[in-house]
Amino acid sequence: MSGSIRAALHHSQLIDLTTTGRRTGQPRRIEIFLHSEDDQLFITGMPRADRTRDWIHNIKADPHVVIHLKQSVVADVAATARVVTDPDERRPYIEAAARRWRRTDIPEMLEHSPLIVLTVDDQADHEPDA
Repeated sequence: MSGSIRAALHHSQLIDLTTTGRRTGQPRRIEIFLHSEDDQLFITGMPRADRTRDWIHNIKADPHVVIHLKQSVVADVAATARVVTDPDERRPYIEAAARRWRRTDIPEMLEHSPLIVLTVDDQADHEPDA
């Protein structure tokens, strides 16, 4: 992986994330915020108690995802996502996101925000097709 892609990954930013649809097997692409904290990449979202987001269901069915960098560097990076449900493991990520977003509702976020951590496949990144 190039140094510019590695640096871009570890700069919190808006990205697109492609998962595989759990029922259709088709790619599903969403725009979402990528966080980096202590060299760990993760994605979380606003708390929502009424349902689990589709992208979380998709990752539970198939953890292989593509991170589409689109700001300082344009690249597609293969990764493996893991849904984090353990409260003790969730806390540092949720607190980091809350600081970044200036939120104070950490208990609600801990209970109802989606959270995945990402492990990048260093062998699979490329410039997207023009």
